[in-house]
Amino acid sequence: MPAHSSYDAVIVGGGHNGLVSAAYLARAGRRVLLLERLPHTGGAAVSATAFPGVAARLSRYAYLVSLLPEHIVRDLGLRLTPAKREFSSYTPAVRAGRPTGLLVGGGTERTRESFAALTGSDREFEAWQEFYAGTRRLAARVFPSLTEPLPTRAALRDRVADDATWHAVFEQPLGVTIEERFADDLVRGVVLTDGLIGTFASAHDPSLRQNRCFLYHVIGGCTGDWDVPVGGMGAVTDALAASARRAGAELVTGHEVTGVSPDGGPGGRAEVRFSDGEREGAVGAEHVLVNASPQVLARLLGEAAPPAAPAEGAQLKVNMLLSRLPRLRDPRVDPREAFAGTFHVAEGYAQLETAYQEAAAGRAPSAPPGELYCHSLTDPSVLSPELAGAGYQTLTLFGLHTPARLFGPDGRAEAEVRDTLLAAALSQLDEHLAEPVLDCLAVDGEGRPCLEVKTPLDLERDLWLPGGNIFHGDLDFPFREDGADGRPAGRWGVETEHERIVLCGSGAARGGGVSGVPGHNAAMAVLGR
Repeated sequence: MPAHSSYDAVIVGGGHNGLVSAAYLARAGRRVLLLERLPHTGGAAVSATAFPGVAARLSRYAYLVSLLPEHIVRDLGLRLTPAKREFSSYTPAVRAGRPTGLLVGGGTERTRESFAALTGSDREFEAWQEFYAGTRRLAARVFPSLTEPLPTRAALRDRVADDATWHAVFEQPLGVTIEERFADDLVRGVVLTDGLIGTFASAHDPSLRQNRCFLYHVIGGCTGDWDVPVGGMGAVTDALAASARRAGAELVTGHEVTGVSPDGGPGGRAEVRFSDGEREGAVGAEHVLVNASPQVLARLLGEAAPPAAPAEGAQLKVNMLLSRLPRLRDPRVDPREAFAGTFHVAEGYAQLETAYQEAAAGRAPSAPPGELYCHSLTDPSVLSPELAGAGYQTLTLFGLHTPARLFGPDGRAEAEVRDTLLAAALSQLDEHLAEPVLDCLAVDGEGRPCLEVKTPLDLERDLWLPGGNIFHGDLDFPFREDGADGRPAGRWGVETEHERIVLCGSGAARGGGVSGVPGHNAAMAVLGR
């Protein structure tokens, strides 16, 4: 049970953002309590031994790091080693009946040659270079603002100081921008995928939710690079937990928060109620930082859910361990290069739109788009020396356009849709392999294939993500509208209608992804910075 009856700050939830808040506040001299429902901290950013009897630790839910600012790492004294991926992506294709593909990475000239071999000229490569030079300039201006007070739209536009790029990213549907810049269907699809990770949208969605997703995927670290944390995602949250404890924060796991009263504690302070499954308790708090979705916060407060329905999750997560990497149909490509970055499957521009339209109509996509990551090629430390020496590799598939609505409320129906989508997704991958990927699966200590599938409904059950949405809801542009008084976003984008309660999770403004940004901003709000 918690050591004290009252705290300066109580943090609800021990995901990475809650740990960031705990570390900052404890380092500022505050008495901090963090309560986590699960028996461990880390939330969605954990490493797990997913397969019994097999010494492999997979990043089970979150996979890569891009949005964690370096100054948070320095401020909190985190011991982290990010590993760069030599190749950005590989997208297999069939052209004129011949297996081919687009390999991005390995140096500028090699990328240029791959574009030319696929498209027949340098046009698409030059358009690619120009487009991503623009996103890097945008990243250099926008990314540092994420851990500053929330700017207005006009202030951020002035900071970007590039009307063409602003219009392309912030004002017109991403599909329009892509179609203006690129001609090749496959190249268009590769660009669009960054707007669809965890986001169910068409390229031309007038809400621009695909634009907001794209923005966060190209600004990380002022470069847009996505790194593999050595030791897996659990290394990130373990480092954060260690930092918080060193600073004096009290981290209590296995305790579910059951209610929050904004002014129900002694002296008008907030009160946080909790249970460990057998005993119940309560503590007072000057401030409560909620590292959970706005929907969960409303339930804890006994209030009506937010008026806008939460955006549903739209991803199928498949974790695998292979005894070897599969060979490709295109013998000119080394699988160790093709799988080293993001391996795109069924993600041509037209394929993505077809899959979206099918899912929007309530049907499982006939050719589910997805992308795969082989983290062990970049970080073999996630495997035991024996497995690494024998050529074993991790492989994770992130399927797109599989919204929660497809799985229904019935467990049997969910299992049937899950199995149908899994079979179709693996079939799309096998079209580009010289051997079925299932033939390369390792087996666990009980002789079962090393394959784990997580639907949006699994994520809702396991992690309390509303609808299985990995961002807690639609992402926001990182500004507040001109003339808005800041409520409920407030100065930092974390404030709520209750003075003592702030959001420190992905549901806050500028939340989403493994960034620590809302955790940092919530701590700054509490400290009056």
